[in-house]
Amino acid sequence: MARDEDSPLQAGTLYVVSTPIGNLGDLSPRALSVLRGAEILAAEDTRVLRKLASAFEIGSGARLTALHEHNERDRAAWVVQQLQAGRTVGLFSDAGTPLVSDPGFPVVAAAVAAGCPVVAVPGASALLCALAVAGLPTDAFRFCGFLPRVAGKRRAAVEALAAESGTLVFYEAQQRVLDTLDALLEGLGDRPVAACCDLTKRGERVMRGPMSRVRATLAEAAPLQGEWVLVVGGKAPAAATEGLPPEVERLLAVLVGSALGAREIRDVVVATFEVPKGLVYKRVLELRPG
Repeated sequence: MARDEDSPLQAGTLYVVSTPIGNLGDLSPRALSVLRGAEILAAEDTRVLRKLASAFEIGSGARLTALHEHNERDRAAWVVQQLQAGRTVGLFSDAGTPLVSDPGFPVVAAAVAAGCPVVAVPGASALLCALAVAGLPTDAFRFCGFLPRVAGKRRAAVEALAAESGTLVFYEAQQRVLDTLDALLEGLGDRPVAACCDLTKRGERVMRGPMSRVRATLAEAAPLQGEWVLVVGGKAPAAATEGLPPEVERLLAVLVGSALGAREIRDVVVATFEVPKGLVYKRVLELRPG
């Protein structure tokens, strides 16, 4: 019996393909099948895609075309023409999932509008990887991408997010991480943060804790290197009990509904926030009677 990943590609279909963000082992069998079999490979950077194909010893005969933020709107109609002619097209960004702070939306939108089939080939995403390891609530979150580079616009963008109760996720370049943390501290306050660098790569590291403490630690290590994702706690509701900050209450509200034991919940919270163990444990027992 053939596995799903062994199924032939369908004519006239646009495949939106996720690629590794660091570890090549994250490239899926389905992504490999598109690399091998699609007639047209639309890549954010053709050189990057050639290197990826070479790493898996793929000598594709597909037509390789550049599709990036500067030409994707003009190229969208051409891609639709190829799909309508029955050709299979693979859409690739340099790393991660296309359209998530990467090119691809105009092409997908044009294909959908033209009635062409669009199929996702899931895989690596820095957004989801960061959420998975941050240790912050994931029941509701907002992906904010890159904040504006200009200080005034960056400040305004952060202020607009101040009332968001869900976890906030930002991408940032190495040279602007400290400036972004400064803007977040000013606009949101000293919330919990997980600063994730080079996820899935050999030098992957995640720093968790109050934003002021993480910012100070990173400043000591400057100049910073790598690719960064910042996961920030959302605005917490008013504390249900005196003595614990609102952000601690929000995390507790999520954790008490999990399979973790009371002491495990206490240890997770204390590792994230500078709060007394006894007070946290008492609150856990109040929220989870019996």
